[in-house]
Amino acid sequence: MIRHKTILMLAALILGSQLSAQEVASDSLDHAFFLRKELAFKLMAHSLGFGTGVISTYSPTVFKKRIFEAEILNMKARKEVKLVYPYADNSKSYVYGKLNYVFLLRAGMGYQHQLNRKPYWGGVEVRYFYHAGLSLGFAKPIYLYIINYSPAYDDYTLTTERYDPDLHFADNIYGRAPFGKGFDQLSVYPGLYGKLGFSFDFGPDHDRVKALETGLVVDGYPKAIQIMAFNDPVNLFINVYLSLHLGKRYNRQPDLLNKKE
Repeated sequence: MIRHKTILMLAALILGSQLSAQEVASDSLDHAFFLRKELAFKLMAHSLGFGTGVISTYSPTVFKKRIFEAEILNMKARKEVKLVYPYADNSKSYVYGKLNYVFLLRAGMGYQHQLNRKPYWGGVEVRYFYHAGLSLGFAKPIYLYIINYSPAYDDYTLTTERYDPDLHFADNIYGRAPFGKGFDQLSVYPGLYGKLGFSFDFGPDHDRVKALETGLVVDGYPKAIQIMAFNDPVNLFINVYLSLHLGKRYNRQPDLLNKKE
């Protein structure tokens, strides 16, 4: 009887130790695939232009990410019409009535929350997010080549001038001047931005970031920014956007066996 009890106890201990080892191994394997950090670059198209940026994330849990991002993008008017001086073959096109090139520089943080977990064999992981931060608007004045005819209209000269809607018209604008002209006259507009939307991670590799992001973003400025000479200046830019994220995941979490309770 004692022998049978001893055998049963040994069997129970062996089975328990095997199950415990399997659980630890399974947890360790799950943690081996849990990479806490991401670094990715983004290419973005929005309803008023294009942009690029960088995004860094930290995952305190599998279901939540803390995000830091920086972006630079251009901002156009909703209706821009390009013209070309019709009496010269080598003139460059320009946007008639455009007073300033406008760029936005954003820097902010936010959070992503997981809606579904990607199966181990692949698929798409969906998260929703919300971000907010500082938005700096930069307005660079437009410079143009202006054609100046002689009194007899038998000769002309070209001058580079800042666009003035009271002096420059379709019949004396020869074309756009070099883009670098006017950076010494930048105007800065401090403001804030906020965005929300969804992220779709479709990458097949666990340590690589490959995702699409889409959402709504609002930039607001206390002082209005003017893009077109004949339109009112704008305090709010409201856009939808789509961006592609490419990058890597790294910084594996320490193994559970070495983790202190």
